[in-house]
Amino acid sequence: MSYTIRAGALERHTAEEILRIEPWGPHAVRVRASSGTVDPAAPGALDNPPPSPGAELSVSDDGCARLVNGRLAVEASAHGRLRFLHADSGRELLADKTPYHHHEGPRVHAAGGRTEQHFEGYDGERLHGLGQHLHGLLDQKGCVIDLVQGNTVATIPFLHSSRGYGLLWNNPATGRVELGTDTTRWVADGGGRVDYWVTAGDTPAQIIDAYTLVTGRPPLLPEWASGFWQSKLRYRTQDELLAVARQYKERGLPLSVIVCDFFHWPHMGDWRFEESEWPDPAAMVKELTDLGVRLAVSVWPTVEPGSDSFDELRASGHLVQDADGGLLTFPWPSREAGEALTLPMAYYDATHPGARTALWQRLNDNYRSLGVSCFWLDACEPDLSREAAERAVYAAGPAAEAAHLYPVLHTRMVAEGLAEAGDDRPLSLVRSAWAGSQKYGAALWSGDIPTTFDSLSRQIRAGLNVAMSGIPWWNTDIGGFGGGDPDDPAYREVLVRWFQYGTFSPVMRLHGDREPNHPTFSADMSGGPNEVWSYGDEAYGILREHLLLRERLRPYLRELSDQAHRTGAPPMRPLFFDFPDDERAWDVDDQFLLGPDVLVAPVYEAGARTRRVYLPFGARWLDPVTGSVVDGGTTLDANAPLERIPVFVREGADVAARLS
Repeated sequence: MSYTIRAGALERHTAEEILRIEPWGPHAVRVRASSGTVDPAAPGALDNPPPSPGAELSVSDDGCARLVNGRLAVEASAHGRLRFLHADSGRELLADKTPYHHHEGPRVHAAGGRTEQHFEGYDGERLHGLGQHLHGLLDQKGCVIDLVQGNTVATIPFLHSSRGYGLLWNNPATGRVELGTDTTRWVADGGGRVDYWVTAGDTPAQIIDAYTLVTGRPPLLPEWASGFWQSKLRYRTQDELLAVARQYKERGLPLSVIVCDFFHWPHMGDWRFEESEWPDPAAMVKELTDLGVRLAVSVWPTVEPGSDSFDELRASGHLVQDADGGLLTFPWPSREAGEALTLPMAYYDATHPGARTALWQRLNDNYRSLGVSCFWLDACEPDLSREAAERAVYAAGPAAEAAHLYPVLHTRMVAEGLAEAGDDRPLSLVRSAWAGSQKYGAALWSGDIPTTFDSLSRQIRAGLNVAMSGIPWWNTDIGGFGGGDPDDPAYREVLVRWFQYGTFSPVMRLHGDREPNHPTFSADMSGGPNEVWSYGDEAYGILREHLLLRERLRPYLRELSDQAHRTGAPPMRPLFFDFPDDERAWDVDDQFLLGPDVLVAPVYEAGARTRRVYLPFGARWLDPVTGSVVDGGTTLDANAPLERIPVFVREGADVAARLS
């Protein structure tokens, strides 16, 4: 059956499916297909489409159709196969998979609401984005990525291709994407629809600009957030936390944020300070403010029976349900558990508007009223076993259809609450994110990661893929999370190298559960010391210098925040982002640019005192330590004494003075 033009879109109706192709912002289209109706209210990351001036739609006598929107052209065959081309050159960017004889077409509408979309695979294509995954790769061609949320895994289904396109799989269902040699296959476990968005760009910057235009620009970074964040598992009392903040100031060390971690509350779901350990939080916040320090507090979505909120949330239908019946629960530590240590706990439902309103009211009354505006939204996948996660039934639908909405709507809850209070620069530290999280001020971190050099290596690649997923503010637990002996010389080297990497990360935050660890997984757990003076005199001198360096970099980070807010450009990005014409830059996965002018080469091997560094072609590069200038396109062995990692600055950039 031929195409028709309806309401500014191409449509094709057959007995098997409805296919709709429409302009969706400059240089982009949205494609939707369903075996039933195309639901305009189906959940996803795309809101109302930005204008697409000059888009041209046409239908030919042979049953084919064509849509041209800026740099992107779409050719639709009479059989429903789509090809996406660069409008100027006619070069194929992406195309539906040509079906084998008698095989299903490029779109599959299966029983139970499962859908698939098959695209051609291309030799030499490099694929980036997809959120945060710790496989240690920047180019994910050849990978199979589960579209799930979990501790250390944050799925953002946006794919950036070296062929010059970006693709958003606009479906919050669980599933997977297979980036094969001859086929790219997207699979949604539920929802009963194919829904994706494609843009064409001549540079990675154009692609990210187009993507964040339709999914939301990140707000400006709050001024306080660009400095150093101090955290550990966990400061157990008001006195303990204040003593650390005071010592930073007594030592003359910059400190912007100090974090109050979990179990500062009486019960999960109270969302307030426990009175005996935190007797006067208002006075604590005031003293921290006088010291120039912000307080960030941990917020978990778990709700314990007997807590302030449990009965109210249950009665209002604001708790996540279990497909097997009743409330979905999972065991977590509780002060009330006694020798059992844990109790089954429920989860507030972030996909329910009423639940978000109820939680924000608690946060507003118990924290924001004291002057706390930075929230650490921990375990916001929510944190469940894989089996339990699959049984979750949210207000927005069962997990198979709607699981990915949870983290983005949880972050939205804080952003909208702060906006109502007049704060238009929200920043929430989150362990999970999805497409569009950036517009709510999500600062994603990589979860509970190991404390090894191998782990540090994996963070470098993970952070760059997050950057290519539209999330500008990303960070790690400096030093890793689980373990690390502050008295062990081998671990001290890991910590120093990680701290140097963190100095040039979008957000710089020291955190971890250091040895000696608490012997039990319980509500009174606490790790060993994790302040910059905890690692011996040699390390302390190095860490101190990097704290001062970070402070000098903050005006530059302010500029990068403005760029991210206007165009979506991530502060930390791969070399190819600014040098797409340099073929060798696409192969470098263990260096990064901080903005357009600072090139950073982390050290992630024990005992390494030099490392190979590639300086991209198209600029000349200054070594701020020696003052020498090197031509781009050069690979060199750079010195990397324990005191510093290799850093180069684009010749003529103002930021050079801040690095010397």
